[in-house]
Amino acid sequence: MSTSVAAHVVSSLASVGVTQVWGVVGDALNPFTDAVRLDDRVEWVGVRHEEAAAFAASAQAQLTGRLAVCMGTVGPGSIHLLNGLYDAKKSHAPVLAICGQVPRAEIGTNFFQEVDNDRLFADVAVWTGTLTSPEQLPHLLSQAVDAAVARRGVAVLTVPGDVGGLDGPDEAARFAPPAAPVAAPEEQVARAADILTSGGDVTLLVGCGARDARDQVLRLADTLAAPMVVTLKGKEGLERDNPFQVGQSGLIGNPAAAHALDACDVLVLVGTDFPYRDWYPTGKTVLQLDADASHVGRRTTVDHALVGDAALTLDALLPRLERRDDRKHLDRAVKEFGVWHAAQRRLLDPAHDRSLLGRVRSRFDNPDERIRPEAVAAAVDAAAPDDTIFTSDTGMSTAWLARFVEMRGTRRLVGSYNLGSMADAMPMALGAQALDRTRPVVAFCGDGGLMMLLGDLRTAVTYELPVVLVVFDNASLGMVRLEQEQGGLPRFGTDLDNPDIAAVAVAMGLAARRVEDPAALEEAVAWAFAQDGPVLLDVVTNPDEVAIPPKPTVSQGWGFAIAKSKEVLESR
Repeated sequence: MSTSVAAHVVSSLASVGVTQVWGVVGDALNPFTDAVRLDDRVEWVGVRHEEAAAFAASAQAQLTGRLAVCMGTVGPGSIHLLNGLYDAKKSHAPVLAICGQVPRAEIGTNFFQEVDNDRLFADVAVWTGTLTSPEQLPHLLSQAVDAAVARRGVAVLTVPGDVGGLDGPDEAARFAPPAAPVAAPEEQVARAADILTSGGDVTLLVGCGARDARDQVLRLADTLAAPMVVTLKGKEGLERDNPFQVGQSGLIGNPAAAHALDACDVLVLVGTDFPYRDWYPTGKTVLQLDADASHVGRRTTVDHALVGDAALTLDALLPRLERRDDRKHLDRAVKEFGVWHAAQRRLLDPAHDRSLLGRVRSRFDNPDERIRPEAVAAAVDAAAPDDTIFTSDTGMSTAWLARFVEMRGTRRLVGSYNLGSMADAMPMALGAQALDRTRPVVAFCGDGGLMMLLGDLRTAVTYELPVVLVVFDNASLGMVRLEQEQGGLPRFGTDLDNPDIAAVAVAMGLAARRVEDPAALEEAVAWAFAQDGPVLLDVVTNPDEVAIPPKPTVSQGWGFAIAKSKEVLESR
């Protein structure tokens, strides 16, 4: 008995470990969703917006390193995938998108809903192809999957509406094994050793490309007496039990990390493509270790490159280095980080706002005595188990997570940290939770981001995904407001007239609470983690809270002063 093209595709994907397919049903996808219905190895997760499907697949691929799959039907359904697929592209996540197309005879006639998928997805995808006959199937599917996995990106397979139901071929699709990691060449390692043994204070900037080289990176920091600045994506796996780390750089960073970068003589980049050029120090000798040669030197001038797997390359480099006795550079950076961290923790104490300094601060930035977002992040950090997966929306919620949530134990972290999209936290949490419905998953949601894809709250209920959604409800687009005020502009267009988000969540079937009293925060967070199903905390937070950058400039200060003056005058 022959199987359909769609059944062949679904069965082949199941054979390489695909367990879920995300999308919205419709026309050209009907043969595929029916094939999923009949295959016990694969679960269909029907979302309310295809963008959520692509974000969920991106999260799954980032967390597992395996292929994840989403689907969009003809025209608009596939277009809706685009934003989440760009997130997968920029996060180097292997995702296959199966997209519908009009019947073969209508292609090129400007038919109803017709879109040129190959052109539409040309920039986001490492591979695109259109399946026009069953005979093409094994080869096109193999090419799509192999390209996504080998090049860690998005592949788009387009299937016209009259092809999915045709009889499939007898030949099964065959997939290539992943390439084995390799160390940087010997001459690169030898040159790096010469530079690192020639003296001068060293600082490490370490990213997610070194997560599997944790032991080697810690030994490198110890050997070189080097403070370790960890990127946001590098927090996972590198932050916990790390006596050398001094937090993040950039706008979410801290003065200790900024000093560690500025005060070094040699900067070593390990597995990072940290994009913000203004935050790199100048006048340093720079070494960069990365598995992808295209990353080398595109953010700052690099004096020496090592192209290879981080763990294997450091295994070859470390025996060539001698442990340094002079630890002053490291000790100063770690001490400064400890002082800054302790000061940040003091802000979490409700009694702080009743102290003299706290009363002065509150008079200006929190006159309504709303919950401080730092306290929300810290309360969740304290309550969340050590195996929690965290997601966050782009914006201020990410800043609070970066500063107040520690990636201890086996915690994981995923977000739109390269694309920087709004509305990613909730759908990524759905994707993470669907991998293992018993593992805790927490989303740090901005109110603007959550409202953008609000309909997929119901997806959590429909598919019994017990996510914990924490909404930082400051009734504004906080990061945009901050950008405006830094530039001396009064806030405009950033205020949000939110509904009672907790009441909306209850109406959609979630357990939910609205939290307005700082004294009620800790109990509400504990309640959320005690629930069996999906839960939402709508926490009304102080809209004027500012995550001060590690090196505030005079122009930023004047910008805030001018903006606040304008806001006061206009309000009067």
